[in-house]
Amino acid sequence: MSSEKYVLGMVGLGVMGRSLLLNMADHGFKVSGLDKDPNKVDALEKEANGNAKGYSSAKEFIDNLQKPRAVMMLVPAGPAVDAVIAEIAPLLDEGDLLIDGGNSYYTDTDRRFLELKAKGLHFFGMGVSGGEEGARKGPSMMPGGDPKAYEVVRPIFEAIAAKVNGDPCVTYIGPGSAGNFVKMVHNGIEYGIMQLIAETYEIMQKGLGLSGEQMYQVFKEWNEGRLKSFLIEITRDIFAFKDADSGTLLLDLIKDEARSKGTGKWTSQIAMDLQLPIPTIDSSVEMRDLSKYKDIRTQAAAIYRAGDMKLDTDQAQFIKSLEEALFFSMMVTYSQGMHMLAQASKEHSYELQMDQIALIWRGGCIIRSEFLEDIYQAYKKNKTLPHLLLDSGIKQKVDGTIAGMRLVVSSCIAKGIAIPAYATTLSYFDVLRSERMPSNLIQAQRDYFGAHTYERIDAEGLFHSQWNPNA
Repeated sequence: MSSEKYVLGMVGLGVMGRSLLLNMADHGFKVSGLDKDPNKVDALEKEANGNAKGYSSAKEFIDNLQKPRAVMMLVPAGPAVDAVIAEIAPLLDEGDLLIDGGNSYYTDTDRRFLELKAKGLHFFGMGVSGGEEGARKGPSMMPGGDPKAYEVVRPIFEAIAAKVNGDPCVTYIGPGSAGNFVKMVHNGIEYGIMQLIAETYEIMQKGLGLSGEQMYQVFKEWNEGRLKSFLIEITRDIFAFKDADSGTLLLDLIKDEARSKGTGKWTSQIAMDLQLPIPTIDSSVEMRDLSKYKDIRTQAAAIYRAGDMKLDTDQAQFIKSLEEALFFSMMVTYSQGMHMLAQASKEHSYELQMDQIALIWRGGCIIRSEFLEDIYQAYKKNKTLPHLLLDSGIKQKVDGTIAGMRLVVSSCIAKGIAIPAYATTLSYFDVLRSERMPSNLIQAQRDYFGAHTYERIDAEGLFHSQWNPNA
């Protein structure tokens, strides 16, 4: 390589960091990487075929970056990010840029943003979605920070991002922690859809008695229609994957305890702080937690034995209704996530462009789907749309799937098939379309036992009643 300096340096040459660097090198950018593990440094240079340089020395790494320097970190969220900043920041000059590409908690990003701003450095929290394949071939990226500083790296990120209809799946998200916040909600939506697909598998297996091959065929057909998405696609492939030793479906040999890295939990926690309901996502987090209590579930299964779960229905017709139910539930899950982003934008002054977020999620990321085009069009038409389900185009799709949703939920509940995400999604929708909720009774109860007062629909002000005249 020539003596010309590098346009971007990556700290952390694990699978994601190395894959992103190789992607950049493939697009003609001269890049470098830093890692304390010499094997990872060697692996980068070997795979890059001379198009990227690896370093073990932080000073040498920084000295060989062109100014303003752009340094990206792909290390585990938490203390590791602070440790890298503590090592790298003193080597940087005013105007240089540090980018955190991990799933950091958004308040950590706000803190780092302010601390580094005081030192004259630009800090970006950037969500990166797509996994190893996305990083290597084209991810979806969500950078948040100073918009002028973003211009330093914008040509690189637009070049390496996934493309849909020629549009790069990356855009400036907003100030401070906006990028990390949007990625967190992306992951929350991901949790919700994964749980819905898992429950669909449960229905097909226990309710319809379908084999892996039959489920493969159903998901193959679904992925050619309106459910077309990355998660449906990989689920299709899972239903066809056989264990090399036994020749049986590998899925049947996997323990039913789901793990997580925390972003789904953060989404639920922060939604509660915002006083905004996202029950489908909440349910998905809760079910991963419940899955870990395998011993208790095994004991309960022995005590409360399940009856016949086979659905008394025409199989083909029910699968049609199940497709409607899954599409309905996916629409509502996306709607909950977008509603949370809109509310957080007001709360944190992110000034999020909802149509642009939908645009960059159409490709590269884990929740990419055909339906995101509908979301993009809805927010493009009305940038201040308060809730996605209020869009007329989305309403037509809801109207066309609600009957299947009600049939699936009622049939499964009657047979004892666990569908918590489906059930809570339907209840959320039914409450959302209720002009008058029974919350007036809760207000009356609160006033009765605690004199918390209530409001009336026929008069202004706050009121309190002596509910028990004998007290």
